[in-house]
Parts: sequence; C-alpha cells; structure tokens
Amino acid sequence: MKLQISIVTVLCTLWLTPAGADEPLGSNLTGLLDYAREHNPELAAMRYEATAAQQRTEYADALPDPVLRTELMDITNQGTTGPRVLPSQTGSTRYLLMQTVPWFGKRGLQRDVAEAQASQANGQVAANWSELASRIKQTYAMYYNVSASEQLAQQTLVLLDNLEQIAQTRYANGLGQQQDVIQVQVEKTMLRSELISLQNEAHHSHARLNSLLSRPVNAQLVEPAQPRTIPPAVKLDEQALLERLRARNPQLQIAEASVLSAEKSRDLAYNNRYPGVTLGVAPNQFGNSIKSWDLMVELNIPLQQSSRRSQEREAEAMLSASSARKQAVLNQMQSELSENLSALESARRTEALIATRLLPQAELTYQSAQVGYENGKVDFAMLIEAQKQILKARQQQLQIQTDMQLRLADIEKLLGEEL
Repeated sequence: MKLQISIVTVLCTLWLTPAGADEPLGSNLTGLLDYAREHNPELAAMRYEATAAQQRTEYADALPDPVLRTELMDITNQGTTGPRVLPSQTGSTRYLLMQTVPWFGKRGLQRDVAEAQASQANGQVAANWSELASRIKQTYAMYYNVSASEQLAQQTLVLLDNLEQIAQTRYANGLGQQQDVIQVQVEKTMLRSELISLQNEAHHSHARLNSLLSRPVNAQLVEPAQPRTIPPAVKLDEQALLERLRARNPQLQIAEASVLSAEKSRDLAYNNRYPGVTLGVAPNQFGNSIKSWDLMVELNIPLQQSSRRSQEREAEAMLSASSARKQAVLNQMQSELSENLSALESARRTEALIATRLLPQAELTYQSAQVGYENGKVDFAMLIEAQKQILKARQQQLQIQTDMQLRLADIEKLLGEEL
C-alpha cells in the first residue's frame, strides 16, 4: 500500500511540474552563450542577411528573361478593309522571340562576385557572434569579480567583528584603549560603505548581462560560482595560435572575401569590353499559316571606351584597397594576440606568486600580530594593518584572476573559437 502511495505521489509531482521549466541562468558561462546564440535578435538579423546573400548566388548567373514581340503588319490590308487585329485577318504577322546572352565568362564572374559577397555576410555573422560572445564572457567575469568581492567583504566584516570583541574585552579589563574599539568600528563602517558600492556594481553587471542576452534587465540570474578554467600554457603557444588566427579570425575572413569580391569585380570590368549578344528567331504568319522564318543577331557596340577604362581603373584601385586592408587587419590581429598572450602569462605568474608567497606571508603576519596584541606586545594599529594586508592581497588576487578572464575572452575573440 505504501509503495502504491509513493508511486501516486511521484506521478502527481511530475504532472504538476511545468514541462521544460528552465533553470535560472548564470551558474555557468556555457548556458549564457547558448542562450545568447539562440535569442539575440541582432545575431538573428545577421543570419537572415547571410541567408539572403546566399540566395543571391542562386540567380546571379541566370540569363535575362527572353522577350517575345508580336508585330501586326498591314492591319488595313492595303486600305481594302478597316483596321484588323487578328493575325489571320491582317496582311502578315511577325513573331519575334529574343534572348540576350552575355559574353563568355561574364555569368560565371557575376556568380563569383555574389559568392564572395555571401562569404562576407557569413564572416560578418561569425564576427558579430565573436564580439557578442566576448562581451558576455567579459561581463560574466566582472559579475563574478563583484560577487566574489562582496563575499570577501562579508568575510572581512566577520573578522572585524571578532577583532572588535577582542578590543572591547581588553578595554573592559583595562588592558586596551577605547581608541582601539573606535578604530575597528571605523574600519567596519568603511567596509560597509564598500559593500554598498559592490552591491550597486553587482546590479549593473546583472543588468548588462541580461541586456546582452536580450532579457529584461531584472530577470533572474544565478550568481556565478567560479570563473572559467584558464587553459594550460601548452595550449597557449603563440605560433600555433597565430596559425589558428589566420585560419579562423572572422575579420580576416571578411577581408579575404572582400579581396576575392574585388578581384572578380575587376575581371568583370575587363569582361565588359566585349559586347553582349541578342539572338532572335521570327516566324512570319500569312493568313492562317507560317510561310517564312527569320533569324536575328544583335550586338551592342562598346564604343564608350574611356568610361570602360575608368571603370577598370576603379576596380583595380578597389582590389588594391581590399588587399591593403586585409594586411592591416592581419597585422593588428597578430599584434593584439601577442599582447594578450603576454599579459595572460604575466597575470598567471603574478597570481601564483600571490597564492604561494604573498597571501601566506600576510596571514602569518596577521596571526603573529593578533597574538602579540592579545599579549600586549603589539599595538592595535599594527593588527589592523596586518588585516588590511590580507584583504588587499585577496583583492589583488581576485582582480588578477578577473584580468586573466578578460584576456582569455580577447584571445578567443581573435581566434573566432573557444580554446
């Protein structure tokens, strides 16, 4: 009986639980990136534009529509009848079907240009996503920084409460000064003021992150539990990452597509030196039957050579500009990658120094000062200063960890992919 009741209880719970209830975002970065990829309207707009550009390649090399012309000849039958508009009742009727055919290779070049423009659109989608993902990563890192700083401040307040009790006990027993109690109270007040600023900054980070996710600014977000793991040094080899940058960087992809588009546009400008051809066939109707057939060939004469030379020089200049711009983008991206890798390695070494040397030394200093104060051998100012050194070291460690996250986001933005 108890088993049946348990089964019924579980079934009722599942039935009453909303299907597909989403857990609050914010606990990890992957969930935020997945949500943004699916819901960001700017990214969706870029995808639609890329799809439109891809559709243009489907008709870029299409032939122009044929033209059908009908000519009613001698509609009055040499003046013997009134105007007639039926082909069988006129002197003759000529049907002319014409098709314009571009010069050899022109259609292929038109398609090549459209495909290059579609590649640019796809590159723009990748660049847009890379920029958005980088901003989410950086905002998430700042959100974690503020959250961790707030927790650190709360822990320090507990520590100051203990120091205040020690100072009050010593003052009550005539072993300390009232100034010690006042000093620790001042420190607590200053720390509470800092907490107010941190809470305000946490609200701003929360709102910025929701904005990047295209959510209401006050929508619920779970505070981040921990930052992302920094990749090991073996994955941060500069030469290997430079190769990945050249192959995957979205801005370089756009620049390369722009060069290809300019190159094909230049070839198309040279192709315009040659005439287009219009072919036609014309059956001639007399009475109720077709009595003769005509063929037609029409060429446009490319007489405006000066304008064509100008168009060709324009296309050459645009190609040179695109090539120069690609090289400028490459130089800038390589410089930024090298700078970020160097800064990340420096931050890693500094963080290790704080964790293994500075923090242990500060904690030992504080413990020694606390024992000395309780024994009356160290004044309270030295104890407070030792406590400040611990707080300062932890804040510095947290800031360096955040800087590492920001540098990692910049590196991944340059690579156009996750490390």
